[in-house]
Amino acid sequence: MVDLIETVKDEIKDEYKKDNKRPWIIGFSGGKDSTVLLHLVVEALLELPASDRCRPVHVIANDTLVESPIVQDFVDHTLSNLNEALKALQLPFIVARTMPETEQTFWVNLIGRGYPAPTRMFRWCTDRMKIRPTTAYIKEKVSEKGEVTLLLGVRRGESSARAKSAKRYDNSGRLNRHNDIVGCYVFRPILELSTYDVWEFLFENTAPWGGVYEDLIHLYKDAADGECPLVIDPDVAPSCGSSSIRFGCWTCTVVEKDKSFRNAMERGYEHLEPMADFRDWLKNFCYKPENRLKHRRNGDPGNGPLTFEARINVLKRLQSLEKLVGLKLISDEEIKRIEAIWGEDQARIAVQKADRVLELLEKIE
Repeated sequence: MVDLIETVKDEIKDEYKKDNKRPWIIGFSGGKDSTVLLHLVVEALLELPASDRCRPVHVIANDTLVESPIVQDFVDHTLSNLNEALKALQLPFIVARTMPETEQTFWVNLIGRGYPAPTRMFRWCTDRMKIRPTTAYIKEKVSEKGEVTLLLGVRRGESSARAKSAKRYDNSGRLNRHNDIVGCYVFRPILELSTYDVWEFLFENTAPWGGVYEDLIHLYKDAADGECPLVIDPDVAPSCGSSSIRFGCWTCTVVEKDKSFRNAMERGYEHLEPMADFRDWLKNFCYKPENRLKHRRNGDPGNGPLTFEARINVLKRLQSLEKLVGLKLISDEEIKRIEAIWGEDQARIAVQKADRVLELLEKIE
């Protein structure tokens, strides 16, 4: 395994020293794969002469604003350590966080616009909360520098969805053009590492930014494995909200049963159990016929958004949940936007009703 790791680091060093000005962007979820990737990049750069460390490296973590508080606390702590340690090591790293705009958060869409909780057939969350914020960051750097290289901790052996994603970029050599983002090249240094290689590496090494990986290992043990990766490609969306045990949004209703969050309830996080109960209630509540309008948002007949009464019910229950668990689960800015959307929707529905009445009158005449 040592030879394989050294080969990966050699590739990283070789690519970093290439004669181009592309900044690097590392997608960091806090999970095992992205942690190993970041570790190897940091180690590789430390092994280079200081004069060769000129290319900036952006480490971006996506926060959907509804992350599991268990995982979010861990990621926040890791990012804080990274910020301090990488500066002390005099490495050209920029640690950044991406998040959805207020207009596209989970609660603004569900409580504000009345979108029912996401399902496999109507997964409106991944694009708005993960893909768009991260893609916007990448495009901003492309705009500034002309081109960027995106490093992903994807591995063929992780899952069938990841293998499918990996195959998309098996087009040429080490770097491949991103299929959707112009000016972005994809680099996958740990593509051929096995899951066993990843865990062995984490067990046997300490983090170059300080500390051991014991907390990460325990986090996976408590959740029984799995993570919601940084997503910048619609084709890898199935790995977020799959039926397997996973980290990710505590509100995720795409999974039938959120085993990872429930498992954590038995390992010191019992105080968060009301959040798991709320998620289960939300999954059922949104699909009861009496909680849905009889017309879609465009005015066509069919199962429409949540009724205004249902939206108010969800908001009130969420605010009660905040008090119960002692966590801020929805921002004041989101509530302000939700109330504005309610006013816009009521005006829109009134116009649609008036139009339907006119159509009926015309038919009668």
